[in-house]
Amino acid sequence: QLQLVESGGGLVQFGGSLRLSCAASGGILDYSALAWFRQAPGKEREAVSCINPSGSFSNYVDSVKGRFTISKDNAKNTVYLQMNSLKPEDTAVYFCAEVGSPLSRPCVLRPEYDRWGQGTQVTVSS
Repeated sequence: QLQLVESGGGLVQFGGSLRLSCAASGGILDYSALAWFRQAPGKEREAVSCINPSGSFSNYVDSVKGRFTISKDNAKNTVYLQMNSLKPEDTAVYFCAEVGSPLSRPCVLRPEYDRWGQGTQVTVSS
């Protein structure tokens, strides 16, 4: 059973950077579409970014385009989210999610993922 564990969250000042990691165990990510979601207090879970199994396609919610970058390292069985120019409105618990997918199929920014991590807190101070 594939399990996902996020790390890399923390407290950062406005304009700072963080890199989130999501490491998989119990399976490989070579044939997985992966996504990052976030949920702020009192708000619904929101898709942030996704990447398809081959890494040939990625997508971002408009609010993070140009600031966040998703990447996937199959050798390390890990997906990353590099977050730059962080803003207080980026404060949330960030979750990674996984679903098996054909290699080149575009990923989706919808919660159509089968496996989820437990989340990591990101707090951006103003």
